[in-house]
Amino acid sequence: MGHHHHHHDHTTGNIKIAFFLNFGFTIIELIGGILTNSMAIISDALHDLGDSLSLGLAWFLQKFSKKEKTEQFSFGFKRFSLLAALINSIVLVVGSIFILSEAIPRLMNPEQPHTLGMMGLAVLGIVVNGAAVFRLRGGESMNQKVMTWHLLEDVLGWVAVFIVSVIMTFADLPILDPLASIGITLYILYNVIINLIKTMRLFLEAVPENIDLDRIIQKMNQLPNVQSTHHTHLWSLDGEHHAFSTHVVVPSASSKEDVCMIKERVKEVLDSIHLDHITIEIEYEDEYCAMLEQDKGGTEHG
Repeated sequence: MGHHHHHHDHTTGNIKIAFFLNFGFTIIELIGGILTNSMAIISDALHDLGDSLSLGLAWFLQKFSKKEKTEQFSFGFKRFSLLAALINSIVLVVGSIFILSEAIPRLMNPEQPHTLGMMGLAVLGIVVNGAAVFRLRGGESMNQKVMTWHLLEDVLGWVAVFIVSVIMTFADLPILDPLASIGITLYILYNVIINLIKTMRLFLEAVPENIDLDRIIQKMNQLPNVQSTHHTHLWSLDGEHHAFSTHVVVPSASSKEDVCMIKERVKEVLDSIHLDHITIEIEYEDEYCAMLEQDKGGTEHG
């Protein structure tokens, strides 16, 4: 268990460093965007502001989600990191809509931005966000994956701004600035919506994406001395810590040894999944189960 805690402190430390890097830089680029009169830079600054908020939130909630469980929160606080991902997504959607409302009218009468200033800021943006991505890469939690993605997008956004500023230095094409801004914003929106759907799935306790529950049920039903299984559920606390419960029906003549053996076998079937909570209820075949009546509504397996 010690190893796990160390890994989490490392995660929190990385998020903290990325937060301060990002937030300091956001302030520089908001001022820079206004001074260079570049919509593309302002849109990237707003994007970065969204990221700073999410990093700050992620850092706070990552710390918070490690707290020990309490009477009220018997599963602990892991789900709070999902809350961070959700709030972030909403902030970024609102920011993106605001930028589009500013950038689209500029297509009609584009203004020439200060391209050398843009170039300088773009280089700085690539370096700072690149450093932050480097700190966060390889994280397992949904929270850290979302953050790494955000920062990687920032790097790509700045590469786009750099290219646009180079072209505008040599060619009189001021319309490229709002175009880049709209492109960056639509890209952000697209990814945010995909993440929002994933987060909502977890909130609504869907089976984790990469796990085939039917296959697990089939395997359990094929175990020796297992007559059937029902009321089988698999859900996720935060995208990486999952919980599982099932009712297993065994022959009425089963001995204590048989039952212990069956439980071990069921756990072997579940071995490949990263489970924090496993509940296996054993029922004898002639025992009444109220849950089975519920399941007969259309999801009975066996």
